[in-house]
Amino acid sequence: MEDRLMTAREVASYLRLNERTVLKLAAQGPLPAVRVGNQWRFRKATIDAWLDDQMLGSGGREVEMPPFRHSAVPWLLELDKCLAPEHILPSLGSESKNAVIEELAQHAAALGLVRDKRWFVGALIERENVMPTAVGNGVAFLHTLRRHPEQIVRPFIVLGRSQGGVDFDALDGLPTRLFFVLGLRYQELHVPWLTKLVQMLAQGGVTTDLLAAPDGEAMYQVLAAAERRLLEPRAASA
Repeated sequence: MEDRLMTAREVASYLRLNERTVLKLAAQGPLPAVRVGNQWRFRKATIDAWLDDQMLGSGGREVEMPPFRHSAVPWLLELDKCLAPEHILPSLGSESKNAVIEELAQHAAALGLVRDKRWFVGALIERENVMPTAVGNGVAFLHTLRRHPEQIVRPFIVLGRSQGGVDFDALDGLPTRLFFVLGLRYQELHVPWLTKLVQMLAQGGVTTDLLAAPDGEAMYQVLAAAERRLLEPRAASA
């Protein structure tokens, strides 16, 4: 079957899933899709690449992404344990996909978060060659295809912002402006952190505020506030 746009019903039939499950996965982020009006549209080649990604284990073992919850190691999921204002590059100078990856990897290496910048660049590009990590709406979540704890000094997130946007092969065809790099030593952290970030960015105004923030400190505070709002229901129930 050639590459083409598919409806949620067609994807559900293709993946042998319930259509409601497909819509949930599209809305929460793990299933690559773009919303056109009130309808979701999917590109078959991207769905096939996403399936390959799942089978390789880089997207986690669960097809469905559960609501965010703190795990048995909540301190590893706290924003300030993985991200700091100095991790943020508010004005990326790069204008191409590989140059963005190089700039972000260089920043991670300069902060002492990875042991080998050259390895990190190659590992991030390898992941992009399987399937682009730009999920649309101007956001990408970069990560390596497999976890290499010997190369990652400690779990981290690096965030870069491009003022003009970069073509990152996003499904919606629009430039990507926010680049989250997940440097995770443990496979078990990938899906929880991706879930958390997607749900933080889904809050109204967060992406807009990140793009408008004057510097890295302000961008960090936008994300910290989004994390607090995400945790409020859990604190209230406790």
